Amino acid sequence: MGSGLELIVLAGFAAFVFFRLFQVLGKRTGNEQPPLDPRRVDPRRAAGAKEDNVVPLPRSREMPPRPAVRDSVMAGVAPGSALALGVEQVRQADGSFDPDGFVSGAKVAHEMIARAFAEGDRAALKPLLEDDVYASFEAAIGERERSGHKIDFSFVGLKQAKLEEAGLRGRIAEVTVRFVSELISATRDAAGAVIDGAAGVVREVTDVWTFARDTRSPDPNWKLVATAAGAT
Repeated sequence: MGSGLELIVLAGFAAFVFFRLFQVLGKRTGNEQPPLDPRRVDPRRAAGAKEDNVVPLPRSREMPPRPAVRDSVMAGVAPGSALALGVEQVRQADGSFDPDGFVSGAKVAHEMIARAFAEGDRAALKPLLEDDVYASFEAAIGERERSGHKIDFSFVGLKQAKLEEAGLRGRIAEVTVRFVSELISATRDAAGAVIDGAAGVVREVTDVWTFARDTRSPDPNWKLVATAAGAT
């Protein structure tokens, strides 16, 4: 990805108080517990992908990490660490990959996907998500619509967007980002009564999203391929 704007167009990852959305996005910092957490299932592995097709990260002497400038997302990453080597591996496969541009775009994409889900905007979500992830989002939207429920949603701000992992799976580049955001969300029933969440109450939510793209494809865009809850 050459710039943050490309990630904004086709990448993305937010979380909500609504319990069905909780199933596909992040983990709230309250006492609520979902009955099922399909987010912890990586759709690629669920489809029968073998773990042994993951390309092992190169050793430090094979791929020396590039120095990070101050304020770069790589500034706090230890040279020779798995993350540093993984980022360099992605860079070698995709010369246009820039960690700072990627995370900058991811910050905006995170809010865009959150709003699209809250509004039930399938057309906006479809090109941003891998098929299995989109199916989970669409199912939650459909159930909400059938129940006559609506979400009052406000994105307060993003406290953190941090690179967690990077590397190659065959020719597919994968980058994982941890998001810590503050949201206001309340789910209302058909009569307008709040049935989940709290109107006007700011809650902190943590999401861990993995984005991927084919490094041999002329398409520079990334898609969300896996989501998981993250401890704050």
